[in-house]
Amino acid sequence: MTPSSEDNKGVGFDAEKDDIKRTTSVLSSDSSAESISVRVQIAKESEHEIKYRTCSWQKTAALLFSEYICLAMVSFPWSFSVLGMVPGVIVTVTVAATCLYTSLILGRFCIKHPEIRDVCDIGRYLFGGSQLAYNLTATMFILNNVFVQALHVITGAKYLNTVSNSAECSLTFGVITAIICFLVSLPRTLDQMSGLGTFSAITMGIAVLLTIIFSGVESHPFGYIAGQEPLVTAIPVPGTTYVAGMSAFLNITYTFVGQVMIPTFIAEMENPKDFPKALWAVTIAEVVTYTICGAVVYHFVGNQYVTAPAFGSLTQTYKIVAFSFAVPTIIFLGALYSNVAARFVFFRLFRESRHRHSNTIVGWGVWVALVAATWILAWIIGEVIPFFSDMLSLMSSLFDGWFGFIFWAMAYLTLYPGKSKWDGPLRSAETLVNYFFILLGAYITIAGTYTSVESIIESYQAQAVGRPFTCASNAL
Repeated sequence: MTPSSEDNKGVGFDAEKDDIKRTTSVLSSDSSAESISVRVQIAKESEHEIKYRTCSWQKTAALLFSEYICLAMVSFPWSFSVLGMVPGVIVTVTVAATCLYTSLILGRFCIKHPEIRDVCDIGRYLFGGSQLAYNLTATMFILNNVFVQALHVITGAKYLNTVSNSAECSLTFGVITAIICFLVSLPRTLDQMSGLGTFSAITMGIAVLLTIIFSGVESHPFGYIAGQEPLVTAIPVPGTTYVAGMSAFLNITYTFVGQVMIPTFIAEMENPKDFPKALWAVTIAEVVTYTICGAVVYHFVGNQYVTAPAFGSLTQTYKIVAFSFAVPTIIFLGALYSNVAARFVFFRLFRESRHRHSNTIVGWGVWVALVAATWILAWIIGEVIPFFSDMLSLMSSLFDGWFGFIFWAMAYLTLYPGKSKWDGPLRSAETLVNYFFILLGAYITIAGTYTSVESIIESYQAQAVGRPFTCASNAL
């Protein structure tokens, strides 16, 4: 994208913000300036063919459920096997509470600044309007989403190999997965995506429930060796390496850290102040589901037979049944991340254009091309890093330090500027916690990336994974 187009993006953002503020100063009948700003945006869209601020909090909850009740949760048994049962549960609950808090801060920030449409606008705001910060945030945002798509390409190929007994080249199965996901990514508004999100969350919940049940009713885990019963430990087994422990922690962290999508969700809500309702509903469900899935499946399959995803720990029939219920999530969640990434670029290309809000040939042509580009890049990344748990760890280390902790701690500091952040013992303690989150985010980025790369190298050296761009089967 040229420098002039980047400058225009900044001008467009500031113009929209100034326009809303001018209108807000006139419409003073409502006590909430933010509510007036949202009403202004809705009124501006009322004459358009394609309207974006149409999501109720229930539909937003559906999108959040589809994002968090996801494939990564079936990696929790593996994480528990590395960390041990007790630390695994403690890490799960602690990370959940942390992400709930930071998401509430994020929600308050977006409500205070209704002109914000995505995490890239927040990046510019947090760094004093810097265009460089905007561009760097945009790069991380798009890469984060495309990495998630790549994970779904890997998992789609893994599923097709598993159910077909590796009847086709894995590269071909990856292409098939990407094409199906591409078609589901095409709706232009999140309101249209929310119905599929509900179905995805329900079927993924069934897949997890079946995995838990099947792990308990099967006589032995898949790959069982006579006389070697599943080993379950309360703490990490002796000899657990820092790389393994950090990878397990990053797997759990990745599953909870989804804040990068939240600004986009809030930007399409009819009433952003309802966002906490959706967030609390999802957080309660995910803590219960993740903890039960990790603890119960680990209890039955033990350290020796656990896999990521956990479907691989089941015997063949059970494996196929449970894995099949995850197919809607394999397709939809990857499509959701593609949709949001493409939307970011699309809105920047057509900020003040009729193509943004109308069913024009140019608008739809550019939209389809952007969605297709994300899936082509995702397929390439998925073939370069063709394995599940290390992909989760790498994604978490590269992006979650920023989008899970650092950004929202900085957002808190802007909500309480100057001396207000030290106003009383409780506020001062909260401020110190947010400074700690900045340090934690930096640690996850630096140490996490190191351990993820080391884990990938070890996996290749041990020939535990296939080579890049190979037809070899990756079936469970």
